[in-house]
Amino acid sequence: MIKLWVIVVLVFGFAPVHANTNAWTGDLSPISPKDWSRERAAHLLERAGFGGTPEEISRLAAMSPEAAVKVLVDFAEAGHTGREGAQRPLPVFEESPIHDAGLEPFPASRPAVTNQAKETGEALGVKVKPSGNRRMQPVVDRFFYWLRASRLETDRLGYWWANRMVATAAPLQEKMALFWHGHFATNEEKVRDYRKMKRQLALFQSQGLGNFRDLLIGVAQDPAMLAFLDAGVNVKGAPNENFAREIMELFTMGVGNYQEQDIREAARSFTGWNFKDLAFTKIAAKHDDGAKTFLGKSGRFDGEQVIDIILSQRVTAEFVAAKMYRHFVRESLSDTQRTQLGDLLRRNHYALKPLMRTIFLSKDFYSTPSMATHIKGPVELAVSTYKKLGLTEVPGVPDFNDATGALGQRLFHPPTVAGWAQGRSWITPGLLLERGNFARDLLFPNINFLPPDRYSADETIRIVGAKIDQGLDISTATRPEGRGMGGGGEAMMSASSAMADRDEDFNTRYGSYRGWQLATQKVKPIPRHTAQVSLSGLVAAQKLATTGQVVDYFLARFLSVPAHSADRARLLDFLNRELGTDQVAVAQTYLEEPLRLLLHLILSLPEYQLG
Repeated sequence: MIKLWVIVVLVFGFAPVHANTNAWTGDLSPISPKDWSRERAAHLLERAGFGGTPEEISRLAAMSPEAAVKVLVDFAEAGHTGREGAQRPLPVFEESPIHDAGLEPFPASRPAVTNQAKETGEALGVKVKPSGNRRMQPVVDRFFYWLRASRLETDRLGYWWANRMVATAAPLQEKMALFWHGHFATNEEKVRDYRKMKRQLALFQSQGLGNFRDLLIGVAQDPAMLAFLDAGVNVKGAPNENFAREIMELFTMGVGNYQEQDIREAARSFTGWNFKDLAFTKIAAKHDDGAKTFLGKSGRFDGEQVIDIILSQRVTAEFVAAKMYRHFVRESLSDTQRTQLGDLLRRNHYALKPLMRTIFLSKDFYSTPSMATHIKGPVELAVSTYKKLGLTEVPGVPDFNDATGALGQRLFHPPTVAGWAQGRSWITPGLLLERGNFARDLLFPNINFLPPDRYSADETIRIVGAKIDQGLDISTATRPEGRGMGGGGEAMMSASSAMADRDEDFNTRYGSYRGWQLATQKVKPIPRHTAQVSLSGLVAAQKLATTGQVVDYFLARFLSVPAHSADRARLLDFLNRELGTDQVAVAQTYLEEPLRLLLHLILSLPEYQLG
């Protein structure tokens, strides 16, 4: 019944109903206290954070607009606080004991590690066995162990960060970190070191609303970015253009504002920039100190000088300010606005707070085209749902990383260096249904849930593990299914697998299985509690007596877009039929499940995706 009703409700038609403030469009002057309202306070909390409970919105609404914006933008002055405002430090990330110095530097691939072992007799801190069967198996096991362990620990890091988003009283700090994570995108698949991803996140959290120059240099010297964009092969005489291209195309200027020659000269300037474990290093012998001409200026530039030249371009301030505007306000902005915002950023020497303060106070931010028109990204959607439900931590069921990943956004795993596409790309018919399924799984947790950090999604690992548990030897347990059976293409595939899994030096399939086994032994498990929600308790606390009051309260609490009367009537009719009455007191003993069904319908609406 739940899925059927989701499909029916998806065809409902809702349209934003807000005070007509079209005249404010494009006006960056501040909103006046007389125009401040609860609705606008809710809008501010949605965009500068992840939404909130009615009580949190009321606290902002009781302030002046200047004070409300100050609470969000100047969060560092008060320090980290809990949701209710009391001084309370947020928990630090408790790392699993999975890394040691022998893993550094981690090879680029399995063939690279086995070649190193063959040549030197050792790799990843593990010596090759002097004789016997599968002499390099411990090395291969170690390689796969770190791949699995780093991925699992990165998922734990994602949970920790999501919990900060839910619990913090400084939501803009985490919202800015999320924005920069998509702007300066790196992913764990290539970096393959949760410690570097954690370090980069700390940079975004500490500098995300500081000075853009400091942030840009920090990113350029960040081990995660250096690893992701191949700094190790950017050396004198053979410059690699990856970072030089992306810093201009994606991070600062945009396409069309530089030439290919500028990319080549910038790449030369960044030669020798690298990392050793978690530390940035400049290797003088690998740096090209020769004369260069970049964006019309000549000199013996290094990377920081190139960054300063980029920042001196008017287009840079406009590009950065416009991207921030499109993320926090709306997709469209005029050329005049772009110029105004860029000039503001330049006048303040790339300090970001004045820009964000101006945006959040502006009439344009509260204009009709800006209100409830932002399509929430998957992480925003999940976190705002937790907050609006009044949760103080992220539930372990459904799995946060898998749930947001199914919706198109998994923390620390952006698809490319360009990050996530944002906006309408988040919404397709299939993804809209997945969003409804996320709400269903949150309100009606799967009793057959298998924690993905304990049960591998890799079928080969599961099959090998099952055979090992049956007592089969390694060669038999790792033999591909169907070997020796059939003919044609199947036989060729079996022969190919046999060549790949020869046992003379190592067995790749066993290494993959053993790496997972070792990783799950050392990586701490993610807590797997379900969401502790009592909707009937919420109804009782609000003293709601009729189903009409319940529907109105839920719509007001969870939607940024008021429902039309016909759509409200459909929801009310559904609840009345589920309860068999319109009186809450009559249905008190069986109220919870119908309320969850109702909320599932509301959270599945296309309009719930807007903030």
